[in-house]
Amino acid sequence: MAKLDKIFRTATQYQASDIYIATGAKPTLRINGDMVPIAEHPELTKKMAEEYLLDILSTDQKKRFEQSLDMDFSLDIETIARFRVNIFVQRKGISAVFRLISEKVRTLDELNMPTQFKKATTLPNGLVIITGPTGCGKTTSLAAMIHEINRTQKKHIITIEDPVEYVHKNDVSIIQQREVGIHTHTFQKALRSALREAPDVILLGEMRDLETIQMALTAAETGHLVFATLHTRGCANSVNRIIDAFPPEQQNQVRAQLSESLRAVFWQKLIKTKDNKGRVGAYEIMFVNNAIGNLIRKSNTHQINSVIETSTKEGMQTMKKSVTDLFQSGLISEESALTNIPKEFEQ
Repeated sequence: MAKLDKIFRTATQYQASDIYIATGAKPTLRINGDMVPIAEHPELTKKMAEEYLLDILSTDQKKRFEQSLDMDFSLDIETIARFRVNIFVQRKGISAVFRLISEKVRTLDELNMPTQFKKATTLPNGLVIITGPTGCGKTTSLAAMIHEINRTQKKHIITIEDPVEYVHKNDVSIIQQREVGIHTHTFQKALRSALREAPDVILLGEMRDLETIQMALTAAETGHLVFATLHTRGCANSVNRIIDAFPPEQQNQVRAQLSESLRAVFWQKLIKTKDNKGRVGAYEIMFVNNAIGNLIRKSNTHQINSVIETSTKEGMQTMKKSVTDLFQSGLISEESALTNIPKEFEQ
């Protein structure tokens, strides 16, 4: 571990979001979205990378890595930080990406999240999806939403994650966090078990496959509030992604299910601030009202953006509106605004 300690401390000092340890390259940090090599560090040879990375694995993890050739796990270094780690084999040797995770779960207010996120935490049941590309803060947003429930509502919360990232402490709720590979064998098995564990709220790290999506919909239909993530671009596209995961002969049934159980979709992205000193969130927000439910049921999801545009009084907003507001408030440059407005809204 000592071999990486200096790099870890440098990353926390500069508030990096990720650390890249790659055979054939200098150790590199991602700071405010930019890749910054550690200049004084030599390029990592295959032997150096192995010494750095195998040092952080337990004997059991080394065996698993030899068999799988890639692996996710969490790493908690008490005096430095907590990390989500993916280690893998590439052409030149072994490499890893470390995502820094704050020890403190920040509140929705501390993150300057729109009040609509707080509204979603008060829903009695249904499916709430946070979507966006890797590195846009989906996990941080979900953690803040779970934290909001934990401190304001007496609920039983079960999280199913791969790996566990933010660590929650019980407040007025009871939170039980399960890590795939350590506390359960698969997302599907854990989700199936969760339905018999009397939860009020289920956090599902990611809806990765058909079976997980099916079970998330079932959990939402049976009275649970389910939070999950997807890697999609846009609220309407998230609906389509779920439906398209099913065979054609099941899609009409899924549309009906989704129109009844889906409660909200938040599409988020992080945009570099005008002063280049940080990043700020932009959000598309959709709550499923009667109009949107009807569009999902009738396979007219291409019209969802129009409903979002005309439903601002219900707390909805398009990504175009969010980005435009950031530009008009002076937080982002005109170039960034134009780059981040979705193509469907361009004139």
